[in-house]
Amino acid sequence: MKVIQRIKNLFKRGGYALSGQTLMTINDHPKINIDPKELERIERNLRQYQGDYPPVKYVNSQGETKERDFMTLNLRKLSASVLAGLIFNEQCEIVVSDADEENNKPNTFKTANDLVQHVFEHNRFKKNLAEYLDPTLALGGLAVRPYVDVQAKEIEFSWAIANAFFPLRSNSSGISDGVLKSVTTKNVGKQTVYYTLLEFHEWKKSEDGTSLYVITNELYKSENPKIIGKRVPLNEVYEGLEETTTIKGLSRPLFNYLKPAGFNNINPHSPLGLGIADNSVHTLQKINDTYDQFWWEIKMGQRTVFVSDRMLATLPDESGNPPIQVFDPDVNVYKSMRMGADEEVIKDVTRDIRTQQYIDAINQSLRTLEMEMKLSVGTFSFDGRSMKTATEVVSENDLTYRTRNEHVYAVEQFIKGLVVSVLELAKAFNLFSGEIPTFEHIGVDFDDGVFQDRSALLKFYGQAKTFGFIPTVEVIQRVFKVPKETAEEWLKMIHEEQAVIDPINISDRSSKKMFGDEE
Repeated sequence: MKVIQRIKNLFKRGGYALSGQTLMTINDHPKINIDPKELERIERNLRQYQGDYPPVKYVNSQGETKERDFMTLNLRKLSASVLAGLIFNEQCEIVVSDADEENNKPNTFKTANDLVQHVFEHNRFKKNLAEYLDPTLALGGLAVRPYVDVQAKEIEFSWAIANAFFPLRSNSSGISDGVLKSVTTKNVGKQTVYYTLLEFHEWKKSEDGTSLYVITNELYKSENPKIIGKRVPLNEVYEGLEETTTIKGLSRPLFNYLKPAGFNNINPHSPLGLGIADNSVHTLQKINDTYDQFWWEIKMGQRTVFVSDRMLATLPDESGNPPIQVFDPDVNVYKSMRMGADEEVIKDVTRDIRTQQYIDAINQSLRTLEMEMKLSVGTFSFDGRSMKTATEVVSENDLTYRTRNEHVYAVEQFIKGLVVSVLELAKAFNLFSGEIPTFEHIGVDFDDGVFQDRSALLKFYGQAKTFGFIPTVEVIQRVFKVPKETAEEWLKMIHEEQAVIDPINISDRSSKKMFGDEE
């Protein structure tokens, strides 16, 4: 199998060179070999997320082929937005502990926390992540890469949604090598030129066996947005951008990849994630088809009345007298039809719209969608009923709450990885000189106040502490979601405050103030 793959790669490299390094698709690059079905799935997800559907073709009463827009509910977007809002909000707190657990003395983690807070605030990380979680859940992935703006001496973030990130190498721990794609445009006269920058992140070994992190930049130019194009020099768009950059001292990739919780059952060998609706494609299509038919029936179901052509006559009569206008010319309800003298001159042929039948059909499909996406019954409704409140979600041990928690863990690990990457990058560029924290030294509090009753948690853990079942430090960690070092620091401050207001200490201080220290 490995030999066959090597032969394939050899042919790819040869074709790549002979074509003058022109890429039609991302898979034409010799370093990239992704299952085309995965790329097609991501592009399909993006089109549906955008609400981009092909028009509906139909034949009218005259036998002519016509087109109209396909009307959808865009539940891929709606479901992602609902879940994203439950997972993360801008009240989330990210803390790097500032004490050495082993030596129990201050160390550089405090500086690390200051740096992380500055970088995240500078990049409006919380706001951006809250927004990017929407396409992440809809499309199946998100990559964020920190980089250094040398002139400003600031660490910036580059964001890439699922169709702009491609894995090169992966293992059970995640993706180690990858490619980030970004597209910019230039107007040359009346022609729009598309430039695609491919940024390769790879691990390589030096002569002495040291692991080196190598970033390689390649720029491609095309006049067709669907084609990557021919390779051109970087300075056509990016002045001063080095073709290759080598960084030492990293323990993990600079890019951090977030994929929605759950196994990729559609392509089990792919390291890429699935969108939350990827196993519900047929249900989404059924809902959209039903809604489109409902919308068209409403449009076609306006009142229609056939009247005798004599009543809508617009020509003078035989005597030359001008016709008498019977109906308001702005009304489109009446249609002319030749009728005999003994027939009714007005026939109402309007039919009732099957509103309730369509609502029932859509709601039934929505129940199926909720089941497939592991969301609680009542999450979606087409009959105007309000959704459950967050309190109801928790009190009922709601399925949506459990599904939300699965995604929260993935986001938490993603944030911790990004914190480590920021600090390692800052250290490599001499913007930081302290120790790099591990995941255990990083706390992420998702502000679960709407999902977890903090007073109830405090009461529960307080009782456990009273009976000696749990230490105070652990209670602080679990209730307030802070690292162990921070909890220990809080406990120390609490003891100091209690010592200040202790009656015995107050009496001792008063005595000393009145009589002085005893010999």
